[in-house]
Amino acid sequence: MPVLIPPIEQSESSRVGAREWREEAQAKMLEAQQLTDRCGQEAVAMWQPKDSVWDPNVARHLCKAAYIQPWRFHVQLLQDGGTLETPPPGEGVTLWKSKMKPPAWHARLPLPLNRDARALQTVDLVQAHVRGARLAAARLGRAQQQINGQLQLLQRQRQATDHRLSEVRKGLLINQQSVKLRGYRPESEKIPDKADSMLTLEREKLKSMKRKMEEDMEKSEVMLKALASCRDTLAFCCKERLQVVDLMNKPLDKVLELAGRHSWVDLSRIPTPSTQGQKTPPSDPVGVYTPECAAALNDAKRLLMESKDALQEMAKNEEDIREQQLEISDGVCSSLAQKMRETTELKERMNMTVGLMRGTIHRCTKFNQEMYITRGLIKGTDKLQRHISHVEKNLEDLHTTHRNLTRSLNCKRIGHEVDYNVVRLRLRQRHPHVNYQQAQCLVNDWDPRTPPKTGTHPQTQPPKGDSKAAK
Repeated sequence: MPVLIPPIEQSESSRVGAREWREEAQAKMLEAQQLTDRCGQEAVAMWQPKDSVWDPNVARHLCKAAYIQPWRFHVQLLQDGGTLETPPPGEGVTLWKSKMKPPAWHARLPLPLNRDARALQTVDLVQAHVRGARLAAARLGRAQQQINGQLQLLQRQRQATDHRLSEVRKGLLINQQSVKLRGYRPESEKIPDKADSMLTLEREKLKSMKRKMEEDMEKSEVMLKALASCRDTLAFCCKERLQVVDLMNKPLDKVLELAGRHSWVDLSRIPTPSTQGQKTPPSDPVGVYTPECAAALNDAKRLLMESKDALQEMAKNEEDIREQQLEISDGVCSSLAQKMRETTELKERMNMTVGLMRGTIHRCTKFNQEMYITRGLIKGTDKLQRHISHVEKNLEDLHTTHRNLTRSLNCKRIGHEVDYNVVRLRLRQRHPHVNYQQAQCLVNDWDPRTPPKTGTHPQTQPPKGDSKAAK
């Protein structure tokens, strides 16, 4: 810095200019010098460190020496008389040649290069945040689509299960109608048989199926509510992430492809062709992938796996119950058909027996009439009278047995018709086009132990021969 030599003072008598004129000029120069020093200090103050020492009353070189004194190496005296110079502790740049270690420079105003670097870092940070927001929104949207698809599959399976439950309830109603309709049989035909046992077994199995299907419906309802809640949470988180980005210059699917992942939820997906896929980032409360988003995706993954297992179990149960119901219904129909064949066989034998008895009764009656004519023509003896009495007793026994056999034959005929109508009823009622409400229209509040109501006609009416047999 240039040093000005002070001018040689002149006496007042030797000066030409006036004193006021000279003092005015000196005042202006002093004012300009003070302004120059102040502006220079203020300009440099923004660049110098905060802990710099500057005292206007102390010379600059002394201030500088006091300021850089802590930077110099520390000199230690060793026991052998030598010295050891070590840099001062703390952060800074060690200058071994000049034996100084200045601390890190902390300027009040960033340098232009530092300003540009900070601006680029800020732009990179903003772009990374926007990319993370897009990626998080894409992941949440894809998870929402998968959960929504699983929700639709579960609803369709619930419809199939509900239809099967309706078929099981209709099967219980058909079983009840079959038992009621078999109440039309005469008392002699109500002896418990294997058909009754099959109907009882069918009722127990259908009740067990009904309980199982109702449990599946309850579990699926809970799963349905959980999936709907998870879908709403994912939609809210996705909407919240999309609020960060105003202009979506890339589709969300393209963002997932660039990330090397097609899904973070569906584990059964086809592996993506890209070998370098981004892993799931850790959750950050102040980032784009918040703990709420992580919890929502984890719940979606868990519910997706549980719903798949539930769907498989429900489909398996529905198919098994359909096969079991069809098998037990066919078993009941086959037992009733076997009972009808056995009844037909007994009817044929009884009909043949009735025919033989009818011929025997006709011959015995004709022989008895001839015996009466013979007794009128000749004088009857006790032996003839005893024979006539014995023949009359045999005729009475034959008539009684014939009436009983005829009544039993009519009962067998009624039982055969009832069983036949039960089989027809079961085959008609279990048709898929017949629903539960239509199946209730046949026998709703009728008790077979009591006669039918007035104006109603039972499914099977006794034949005309039954009234004659009752006489």
